[in-house]
Amino acid sequence: MSIAGQDTGSPTLEQVAALAGVSRATVSRVVNGSPKVLPHTVEAVNRAITELGYVPNRAARALVTRRTDSVALVVPEPDSRIFSDPFFAGILRGVSTALAPTSSQLVLLLEPASAPDQVDDRRLLRYLRGGHVDGAIVVSHHGRDTIIQELAQLPLPIVFSARPLGVDVPVTSVDVDNVAGARTAVEHLLSRGRRRIGTITGPLDMTAGVDRLAGFKEVLAEAGLPDDAVAVGDFTADGGEAAANELLASHPDLDGLFVASDLMATAALRVLSERGRRVPEDVAVVGFDDSVLATTTTPRLTTIRQPVEDLGARLVELLLAQINGAPQASPPLFTTELIIRDSA
Repeated sequence: MSIAGQDTGSPTLEQVAALAGVSRATVSRVVNGSPKVLPHTVEAVNRAITELGYVPNRAARALVTRRTDSVALVVPEPDSRIFSDPFFAGILRGVSTALAPTSSQLVLLLEPASAPDQVDDRRLLRYLRGGHVDGAIVVSHHGRDTIIQELAQLPLPIVFSARPLGVDVPVTSVDVDNVAGARTAVEHLLSRGRRRIGTITGPLDMTAGVDRLAGFKEVLAEAGLPDDAVAVGDFTADGGEAAANELLASHPDLDGLFVASDLMATAALRVLSERGRRVPEDVAVVGFDDSVLATTTTPRLTTIRQPVEDLGARLVELLLAQINGAPQASPPLFTTELIIRDSA
């Protein structure tokens, strides 16, 4: 690119200023988003930037604005689980879509399966404290995770994908109404004439696991039915299979099953088939998520839809508001919806 016939390589701030007819300092203020520039000047500078193909130096800009234009998505789960569970793909789509119109880049921070937990936690905390990102979103956290309390206390804008268990400081979180979703699932099984209903829970050190079990128990208590057919899962296919085998061994009379995730429900369907139990004739099954898996099972899975991509987008909205110092309303719970297919 050249100004006045002189080839200068990559466009510079000075070249943008010359083309726009303003000072270098004015261009710098426009690039850094200063409100102290007249609209017609901003327009002239942006035209010059477009014409020259100028790309701001992010490192230099960070020195001025104290911003990195990066946000972290922290998932304290082994990477093997993250890439096998459709829930995480939905969250990532929602986060990426919401960040697309902004200048912020996404940094994905996972827990390597082979790393010692404490060592890796220290590395993660050092990174977040080191000014590498403007804020963080934390997804799929467990009450047993020692790092969660420290994450909540970081001097950094941070949003959790559900209320973190065991944290004693105020935090911003966004969640689905898991209690209501579980209630809907069990009420549907009751409406289909099922009276001996069991559940495979999520991990009971996670909000989703605790709340979905609470909804299950509430409905059965109101119906005057036993709520003791409970096996604890871990939101994985292997965990769902083990829990289904445990549950059917101890409660062979089950005629209804609420499973706290679609991934575990697919495993439960396989176990039922292996044991010669027909679905839905012998045992009606309801999952939770309405992931892509729900339409690939045999029979197709009746499930509770949660708006995962909307959840991801809302997490970004709240985080950016924190970063920019904007006032934040208390986020409402996202509602769920029963999706009826062949399994119930």
